[in-house]
Amino acid sequence: MSESNVEWGIGVDEMFQVRFSNEELESLREALKDMVNPVDVYVFLDGKKDVCRYCSNTLELVRIISEASPERNGNKLVRHHVIYEDRDINNLFKKFNVNRVPTVALLDGVIKYTGMPAGEEIRGLVETIIRISNNESGLNEETKKRISSLKGKVHIEVIVTPTCPYCPYAALLANMFAFESYSRGLKVISSEIVEAYENPDIADKYGVVTVPVVVINGKVEFVGLPYEDQLLERVVEHSEMVYAKETKKRLINELIELLKEEE
Repeated sequence: MSESNVEWGIGVDEMFQVRFSNEELESLREALKDMVNPVDVYVFLDGKKDVCRYCSNTLELVRIISEASPERNGNKLVRHHVIYEDRDINNLFKKFNVNRVPTVALLDGVIKYTGMPAGEEIRGLVETIIRISNNESGLNEETKKRISSLKGKVHIEVIVTPTCPYCPYAALLANMFAFESYSRGLKVISSEIVEAYENPDIADKYGVVTVPVVVINGKVEFVGLPYEDQLLERVVEHSEMVYAKETKKRLINELIELLKEEE
C-alpha cells in the first residue's frame, strides 16, 4: 500500500482551518442523513490558546458536524458535549483516559482522536459516527467472530496527518475494530487516532517518517494502510500475548496465596 510523506514545515496552521463550502455542507448533510441512533461526541479542550492551539477549531468542526446531522424529536442525532479541563466536575478526562487536548472521543473513550481530526481525517470521523449510529461496523463476519473471542486488551494507535489520503481508511478500520468489541460488551480493543503535527513526541517515539503508521500495544506493526485480515492477525496475536501474561501472573499470585495459607 502507498503512504504519504510527512512534510514538516510551513503552512501547518492552514491545514487545521475549518472551512466548508455550501456544496461541502450539503455533502455532509447527505452523508449523515441515514443515521439511525444518536451518537455522543465528547470534545475535550483547554480554554487557553497558548496551551491548546487548535481547540477552538476542533470545537467548531464538531459543531458543524452536529448541525449537519438529522434531527429526531427536535434534537440532533450527533450530540456533542464540551469538556474543559479546568471545569471537569464529572472527572470525564480521567474516565475517558484523556491526557492531551484537543481530544475528540466516542464510546466512553474507546475511540479517540488525539489532536484535531482535520483535513482528510474528517471523512473518517464522519464515517465512524455513521457506522456507530447504524450499529454496523462493516467488518466481515470472520473478523467479527474472532474479535468476539478476544480476552487480552489491545490498544491500536494510528498516526496520521491532515493531508494523508490513506490515513482515514486506516483510522476507520481501527475504529471499527474498537466499535465491534465495544458493541459486544467486551471493551477489549481501543482505538486512538494521533495527529502527528500536534503530537510530534508520539510521532518521534515511533520513528514516523511516512503516514499512516499503525501501532499495536506500543509496537509499530504497519507503515501504510493494512488490509482488514492483516490487522486482525496482529490484533489477535497481541491480545493472546496479553491474556497469556495476565493468566500467568494470576496463577502465580494464586500459588503465592496458597503457600501463605499452608504456612
